Amino acid sequence: MSESGREGWIVGVALTTAVLAVCTAISSLKASGYSTRIQVSTTMEANRWAYYQAKSIKEHSFRLQKDVFEMELKREAGNPEVRGTIEEKIAQYDGEIARYGKEKDEIKDDAERLVRETEVLKLHNTSFALAVMLLQVAILLSSVGALIRKKIMWFVGLLFGLFGLCYMVNGFLLWF
Repeated sequence: MSESGREGWIVGVALTTAVLAVCTAISSLKASGYSTRIQVSTTMEANRWAYYQAKSIKEHSFRLQKDVFEMELKREAGNPEVRGTIEEKIAQYDGEIARYGKEKDEIKDDAERLVRETEVLKLHNTSFALAVMLLQVAILLSSVGALIRKKIMWFVGLLFGLFGLCYMVNGFLLWF
């Protein structure tokens, strides 16, 4: 067999390495995009929880003031005019407390939705990041195999590449 025939597998190494490099670039780009989306989502989640806390503080302030008015109401048992004013304030504060409670529930639901979305983004990111790592190892093994003229290293590289491609596809579809 001629020298070019025996070394023909090197062309296969070159072609598969090129394909693996393109897949690595795509996976890297997708991993980076998901990483950015995770950061944005995490920031939005933190903002929602801070807003929830602010509403809790305001609600607590109204509860404290309501308690003060209820104590004052007991003290002013004999003065109907003052009692009426205090009862109006207590009713107004009850309304504010209820409003803040409802707003807190909405904010909490939104923050929890963001947590769930972030978890899904993390799954995509992890899969693409693993794909990048496996594809880079595949490229390395294939290249070294060609340099030292060992086909077995190319085959091992192809095996790593296959796993890398599986993780890349999973990054898009989330099968596992």
